[in-house]
Amino acid sequence: MKYQRHSRRNRFPGHFIYLLILYAIVYAGGICLTTRTLAAEIVDRIVAIVNNEVISLYELNLIAKPYFERIKSSQYPIDVEKKLMFEVRQKILKELIDQKLTDQELERLKISVSDKEIENAIERLKESKFITDEQLREALAKEGLTYEQYREQTKKQIQRAKLVNLEVRSKIVITEEDIKAYYDSHNAEFAGEKKFHLRNIHMRVPSYASYDDRQIALKTMQTARLELESGKSIEAVVKEFTASASKVDGGDLGFFKLDDLAPRLQELIKDMKAGDLTPVLEMEFGFQIVYVDEIVESGGKSLEEVKTEIQGKLYSQIVDEKYSSWLQALRDRSHIKIVN
Repeated sequence: MKYQRHSRRNRFPGHFIYLLILYAIVYAGGICLTTRTLAAEIVDRIVAIVNNEVISLYELNLIAKPYFERIKSSQYPIDVEKKLMFEVRQKILKELIDQKLTDQELERLKISVSDKEIENAIERLKESKFITDEQLREALAKEGLTYEQYREQTKKQIQRAKLVNLEVRSKIVITEEDIKAYYDSHNAEFAGEKKFHLRNIHMRVPSYASYDDRQIALKTMQTARLELESGKSIEAVVKEFTASASKVDGGDLGFFKLDDLAPRLQELIKDMKAGDLTPVLEMEFGFQIVYVDEIVESGGKSLEEVKTEIQGKLYSQIVDEKYSSWLQALRDRSHIKIVN
């Protein structure tokens, strides 16, 4: 992370001063404390400084605690557990730093939220979840939150949304050319759906069958395939071979999209046309031949039909990219120090 000196006047909040005084007392010469007393006194420390504010170990551990408990309960080897906990800690610290930065921007830009906006947001949530005010308060209590704490969280969410709208969304412009370029480069996404109506003819061979028995079954199926190629229907071929006690069977498999089929069948069928046959395929149960009875394609969507959909996709994609860039620029012009 790139650090730069920040031009703002340094204003240290009360708990920051308290921590600095605590460190001075602990480490000042002439003060004699036992290890146990020292551990009891140092209940918190600074883990990061973000411009004129600090992030404490207590804040970090409070958020990390459920993740740490989940990792410990998974019974990983000690080295893996330590690595995972370190990664989680770093990720949460980064998120806390970003949160501090955005909160400082909210203060700088004086972005406010009215009580009415907060209540409307909570009402929308209750309506979407089909819950009453009492049920919401009960759910919050189970999470260890009071209604006032939840209101404060909701206020922060609305403020941050306004900040993103101001700094990111309001500056995004999606042109007709952008929409058409996306449409042209995603043909498969808007093309018609193709389905293959498949039938098959198969011959079961027990897994314990001898090599010679399997070869006899293979030759029978190869003969059946020649009969199908000559123009005979599956029903006629099945009837002919069943009469000769060859245990050949067949049937209608139904309609399938290419993605619904096993990879081996996908590769064979993707370029086949109606009336085509696969080679004799050796399967776990024996041998089979797959016949493409018909191919049905539904109509694709025009650019006009999907314009709004594409605009939404592009907007979401660009918002994510622009927000990341904006946040990185905010980090670069801020004074951030990680305290190990």
